[in-house]
Amino acid sequence: MSDTLDILENITYDELNEGDAATFVRTLSEDELVLFAAVSGDANPVHLDPDYAAGSIFGERVAHGMWSGALISAALATVMPGPGTVYLEQSLSFKRPVKLNDTVTVKLTVLRKDPKNRVVFRCEVTNQNNQKVVTGEARVIAPTDKVSVYKPTLPNITIEGHS
Repeated sequence: MSDTLDILENITYDELNEGDAATFVRTLSEDELVLFAAVSGDANPVHLDPDYAAGSIFGERVAHGMWSGALISAALATVMPGPGTVYLEQSLSFKRPVKLNDTVTVKLTVLRKDPKNRVVFRCEVTNQNNQKVVTGEARVIAPTDKVSVYKPTLPNITIEGHS
């Protein structure tokens, strides 16, 4: 699913099957990196200061690890299962850094369906070189009612005062 589509349609608990998979793709821009820092309050200089980051183990600025975690959340909420999903748990293992202008793909795969509409997903985030950057599992309550809704329009945000 592209994040430019205007309609979000969920996949209900009854429609989900073990092995079903879906993807969500996003590219880390300078603006996204700075906005994530502003929203999360994580101003670690390894994310924001090129000189500081050059002396780090990464050698350059990198994304916040939870930016990738947030993309998993977005994939669960908008792609599979989609609208109506309730996020219960997430485990994450950070394998390698995400760098500016990396394009990452979140792949969700249904591992199992549990009672009470619970579903466990394998979560893998890979970069444009097909290298794993994050792995983990998520547990959600999948929606039981089929819905198709217009995707809300998000505001344009201007960044001021960032150097």
